[in-house]
Amino acid sequence: MKKMKEDNVDGEDMKEKPKNIIINLTISIGVILATIAFAGLSGSDLVIKTAWYILIIHWVAFVPALIFKTEKFYDLTGSICYAFGSVFVYYQTYGATFSLSLFISIAVLIWTIRLGSFLLKRVLDAGEDKRFRTIKTSPTQFFMTFNLSALWVVICSLCALTAVSNGVLAVEPIFYLGLFIFIAGFSIEVIADNQKTQFRAIPENANKFITTGLWSASRHPNYFGEVVLWAGIAIMSLPYLEGVQYWTLISPIFSFVLIYFVSGVRMLEARANVKWGENAEYQKYVKKTPVFFPKIF
Repeated sequence: MKKMKEDNVDGEDMKEKPKNIIINLTISIGVILATIAFAGLSGSDLVIKTAWYILIIHWVAFVPALIFKTEKFYDLTGSICYAFGSVFVYYQTYGATFSLSLFISIAVLIWTIRLGSFLLKRVLDAGEDKRFRTIKTSPTQFFMTFNLSALWVVICSLCALTAVSNGVLAVEPIFYLGLFIFIAGFSIEVIADNQKTQFRAIPENANKFITTGLWSASRHPNYFGEVVLWAGIAIMSLPYLEGVQYWTLISPIFSFVLIYFVSGVRMLEARANVKWGENAEYQKYVKKTPVFFPKIF
């Protein structure tokens, strides 16, 4: 791991300004309240209880993350919570009996196990996640980030958890459409991640940007695939929602907003511009390749 002055996390760096502490803790409280409020859209006490458990799991994981000053627990915690939520709600609703809603739970499980293991391997191989270089030096900001992860998990999986808790009595035709879209989005994400991993495995590509495969159609096809798969899960859940529960369908919209404007695309685009902004080939790539939605032709 590169040691940079701004990355130091000794005792001096851990001191925070009182103003920043108040701001970060206030945001954390707001995020916690928002997490429970969104869970309330489900109209299910079980889903609300699950949201509290997801928050608690994040708080527990935050403790060793802060002690060891590491971000390596972060993505793993989110993955564990996605898996926990899907299994817990299903088991509490149906026990060991079979229900068609099992397919919704399995879709979430397949995605989170694959992505969680991929992200964990990536951060272990890299030694760090550059997004956390300054965040982990601030205990309250780091805590706020863990709370935001819990909010992300709850909102993204909300329609799935709500549908499963309601009970799926019969498969509607639209369910198959959602399943197809989920498989398509999942496939795009996996293929894009694998293409980039193989590209980076070649020593000659150490300081280069990928422009082949799905990356020739979009500058962020992996993120596009993730939004698509959550749209598929939302469509699978649609027939089993009612009333105010339809608001839980914000899941894929929320996922898009966070990925595009907050944690993913925006940050990576800014970093790429700093690194290759003056590169003529990169300028050409940016000009002809959409930032998110792939070009078909």
